[in-house]
Amino acid sequence: MPFIRHLLSLSLGAALLNAPLLQAEELPAPIRKIEEKGAKIIGSFDAPDGLKGYAAQYQNRGMTLYLTADGKHVLLGNLYDANGKDLSAEPLQKLVYAPMAKEVWGNLDKSNWIADGKADAPRIVYLFSDPNCPYCNMFWEQARPWVKAGKVQLRHIMVGIIREDSPGKSAALLAAKDPQQALEEHEKAGKGSSLKALDSIPKAVQTKLDANMKLMEELELSATPAIFYLDDKGELQQQQGAPAPGKLTQILGAK
Repeated sequence: MPFIRHLLSLSLGAALLNAPLLQAEELPAPIRKIEEKGAKIIGSFDAPDGLKGYAAQYQNRGMTLYLTADGKHVLLGNLYDANGKDLSAEPLQKLVYAPMAKEVWGNLDKSNWIADGKADAPRIVYLFSDPNCPYCNMFWEQARPWVKAGKVQLRHIMVGIIREDSPGKSAALLAAKDPQQALEEHEKAGKGSSLKALDSIPKAVQTKLDANMKLMEELELSATPAIFYLDDKGELQQQQGAPAPGKLTQILGAK
């Protein structure tokens, strides 16, 4: 199921701050009342039988509102036709979930990550990674065939949440002369890694770590690895923890 479509309880309200919301003066009074209750009205769409549809976001989920023909009443929920087709799904995907997915993917791209793999790899996979995370290391090992074949580039968004020295270790990787090489040596060594945490983190590196942590908090992620990828339909998906072997091709593509 698409990550954004179902939100997986993530708090993505911040991603909508730049969305083209309808101006309050354009909204009919009943819709404004719903907006006053905390809903963000993202856009409108045509609906059958004199109804006017509105796509909204409320408490981190998309929802549809239907204004009656008299302009005095609002119906909340999904609308189905005689064949059982959900007429609300397409407007929600177009007006709410697709823009949110694009915003989240853009935020991942702008985060402070360390590349693992060729820059021209056809598939990009982001993961929030802690240097002390054994499951991050497990996924690193799982992904080797794809990375070495040039099919996938992993982008490790470094954070420090597992142990007291995690922030210092992430800082050491980000501050390394060759972060990609430093990350590879650390992951390849596994439990035998000699990576040392920085006792004093440079301000510029701390800024990067803080930004990564802020993004992780905005997505309400609490563990690593948190893996984000685009599926074959171009829809944003998330995997929490090292994936089962059978799911690797969904994330990384065909070998």
